[in-house]
Amino acid sequence: MAIIKPFNAVRPKQDMAKAVASKPYDVLSSEEARDIAKDNPQSFLHVTKSEIDLPVGTDPHSQQVYNKAKENLLHSIHTSKVLFREHKPCYYIYKLVMPALEPGGEDKNQTGLVCASSVDDYREGIIKKHEFTRPEKEKDRIDQMSTIRAQTGNVFLAYRDVDALNSLIEDWKTNCQPAYDFTADDGVQHTIWVVDVDETIEKITGLFNDKVPCTYIADGHHRAAAAAKVSEIFPESEDAKYFLTTIFPASELSILDYNRVVKDLNGLSSEKFFSRLQDDFFITLSNKPVKPAQLHEFGMYLDGKWYFLTSRKGTFTEDPIGVLDVSILSKNILDKLLDIKDQRTDKRIDFVGGIRGLGELEKRVDSGEMAVAFSLFPVSIEQLFNIADSGEVMPPKSTWFEPKLRDGLLTHLI
Repeated sequence: MAIIKPFNAVRPKQDMAKAVASKPYDVLSSEEARDIAKDNPQSFLHVTKSEIDLPVGTDPHSQQVYNKAKENLLHSIHTSKVLFREHKPCYYIYKLVMPALEPGGEDKNQTGLVCASSVDDYREGIIKKHEFTRPEKEKDRIDQMSTIRAQTGNVFLAYRDVDALNSLIEDWKTNCQPAYDFTADDGVQHTIWVVDVDETIEKITGLFNDKVPCTYIADGHHRAAAAAKVSEIFPESEDAKYFLTTIFPASELSILDYNRVVKDLNGLSSEKFFSRLQDDFFITLSNKPVKPAQLHEFGMYLDGKWYFLTSRKGTFTEDPIGVLDVSILSKNILDKLLDIKDQRTDKRIDFVGGIRGLGELEKRVDSGEMAVAFSLFPVSIEQLFNIADSGEVMPPKSTWFEPKLRDGLLTHLI
């Protein structure tokens, strides 16, 4: 069963929360982070993207950068006192509300529990994975965590709903005042409650231990893998045996599409490419951008026009991996026609999160940077669970979760 525990978060003073909160380190370039934080000394980007406080061109993976992050974190706690450490171990409830992506759509609400999850659970498969990790990205997080002696980035976990947990968390939200409640510049509202009553803390711990057999990594595979290795660096540290997570019930989550753009047609003319596509897909011209509405339906943008692609029967398998649209696209188009064998390393392909919209796909192709774009129907939470349960891994860049948790609001010290 899942082992979690409360922790003494390092967090901002109430009136500083909005200034401190920053987007995750891996969704911003150094240049973007430098621009965002240039007039905001409280921004947590000075910790998570500390190269912004060093000369332009400094290697963001250098020890100099990690040392600067440590310096900035300690300054925020001990000198400027923008941050403080919670007086006792607590759980934290984190609610995010993202405005509707399309006119007339509904706002996206999701609420998770911020806690420390067991590194042993990760090692033993109680915390389940669905992606491979890359050694160089793991090393970056290991070096950062071990230098600053803190986990600044959340690992985003999911679990199958437990009614008693849902009720308990909803009751706390209804009856207690939040510690933070602000709307970030991108329109996403962030609200956090501190769960500091011992009886409630014990109930939450017990419910996870009794009712939650496993959790699933939705986002943060590299942070989780790094935390496990950092625990080996500090075997004497009880804190290092746990890592910072926010755990959401499946009913609260939805996955956005993660689309693809490709630089060329592998030497094929558009006509030849269309001809070979018809072996595996029905092709229909569309008079508007194609946002797939069901499994095995794809959008394609080529030569200034959108097309529906629908998989023909018998062109894919029904196993948990083969049935995924990202697998069908990989096998029947990217590999078979465009000779893209490894999406992790091939420089001819790029990935566009669904939050950026179909207009971003058109822009990348119309500019001449890319030759063709593909829009996909998003993976479901249940598909993610099934793949993780089977011990398989998804193709790279299969899932995109929004809204993103903010860094700096709750940090776990080692």
